[in-house]
Amino acid sequence: MQDCIIIGSGPAGISAALTLWANGKSFMLFGRADLSDKITKAELIRNYPGLSLVTGQAFCEALQAQLSEAKIAVTEEKVLGVYALNGKFGVSTKEGGYYESKTVILALGVETVKTIEGETEFLGRGVSYCATCDGFLYKGKTIAVLCTNKRYEHEVAYLADLAETVYLIPTYKGVELARENIKILRKMPVKIEGDQRVETLVFSAPPAEGAEARLKIDGVFALRESVSPAVLLSGLETENGHVRVTRDMQTNIKGCFSAGDCTGRPYQYAKAVGEGNIAAHAVTAFLRDGDQE
Repeated sequence: MQDCIIIGSGPAGISAALTLWANGKSFMLFGRADLSDKITKAELIRNYPGLSLVTGQAFCEALQAQLSEAKIAVTEEKVLGVYALNGKFGVSTKEGGYYESKTVILALGVETVKTIEGETEFLGRGVSYCATCDGFLYKGKTIAVLCTNKRYEHEVAYLADLAETVYLIPTYKGVELARENIKILRKMPVKIEGDQRVETLVFSAPPAEGAEARLKIDGVFALRESVSPAVLLSGLETENGHVRVTRDMQTNIKGCFSAGDCTGRPYQYAKAVGEGNIAAHAVTAFLRDGDQE
């Protein structure tokens, strides 16, 4: 049982982790060891106080060094679900892990690819976020796979070994998969339709030469960097795709806090770091005073 689980290893998550470490709290930090593509790909960071014209790569290396000095490890498991239990939270991962904590900080960042209409409604009824978890259900069937990063191509290949046909919808260039049963589509769908389960993927126009605007499918896999907050934690209040928080970064769910880009604009490092710090202090106060509320 941890005091807190932080989901996200960007500036907000790192700031929260360092503050909880300074406050002597037990916690786990979930994310990527290389922290964030958005940071490393930044040519220059011009508006972070105390750092003048630092490159994204140098900023990322400085954050990694600070985590190393504090002996804070990043748990590289992809979180698929957060569950508000009786006075605690459960966190499940794609790798089969399950962890519990007294509080949670969501520092998820923002996805450049939005959820598709119908995606949330059909979750568990033909929509999945985990190839290895649910791929066996689609042996010999037709599926669509929305993939946002080349690093997930091994999961697409795994699905292609099972399914009869895979419609791959990549949001990046340089797809390296070449299978007879993988058909690449370069247009994003607008809606998922069906009765009890997923039946049709709808496009605003035919997604490829010879294709139709409505594809008959048995399932949809969305392989993204992260799961949207409202899907990750049932009952979480969002507004325009962002988590609703108070000034001390509390969400509508007791013991759950949020920080960084996922709480809204501006999408800037200084804002994310400040919110991560506030969220960690709020967690510390909650752990101290929560039983008296």
